[in-house]
Amino acid sequence: MTNLFSVFDPTTSMMSLSINWTSTALGLMLIPPMYWLMPSRYMMMWNNTLLTLHKEFKTLISPSGFNGSTFLFISMFSMIMFNNFLGLFPYIFTSSSHLTMTLALALPLWMSFMLFGWINNTIHMFAHLVPQGTPYILMPFMVCIETISNIIRPGTLAVRLAANMIAGHLLLTLLGNTGPGLMYPILSLLIMTQIALLILEFAVAIIQSYVFAILSTLYCSEVN
Repeated sequence: MTNLFSVFDPTTSMMSLSINWTSTALGLMLIPPMYWLMPSRYMMMWNNTLLTLHKEFKTLISPSGFNGSTFLFISMFSMIMFNNFLGLFPYIFTSSSHLTMTLALALPLWMSFMLFGWINNTIHMFAHLVPQGTPYILMPFMVCIETISNIIRPGTLAVRLAANMIAGHLLLTLLGNTGPGLMYPILSLLIMTQIALLILEFAVAIIQSYVFAILSTLYCSEVN
């Protein structure tokens, strides 16, 4: 050290690269990127989608619902759609086409709604068993029908998602297995059909995740 101020000389280097000024960039890493980076079109589209879902779910749950409860259904929508999209890639396991996963999503959610409703809003839950305007003679039958329809809700949620995922993938697989033995003109037609079915499966992946989330939101609104 030739003098007291030589410690400030820019001499630090690694592999012939000066790393003296990296400390200037370290502070930027501590700032959330949303404050110093322009969001991409993908991020803006995704944020607008989540905001739209939040407003729609909030309307269904009603103002009496708990604040922040919509984010549970938005997260579930995102996870199911992510799994559905992953299943469209070759050699990737489609987890959302198995009842093991779909029931694991639907059953705890429905059970928590039922426990919350019957513990906190018992009279309200009893009132749901008999629709308004039901004749007195049909009330016992309506109670049985409403009870059965309530019990099978998690099963219908799980089977609907799994069956729709299985149906499209099976059709794509069956058509793809016939490809090697076809003539070239028919093979080109088969490829176009496969592309059209793949586009349809992209739409089904979004629609089924939305249906699962929206039905769960409706079930949640009934217990408030």
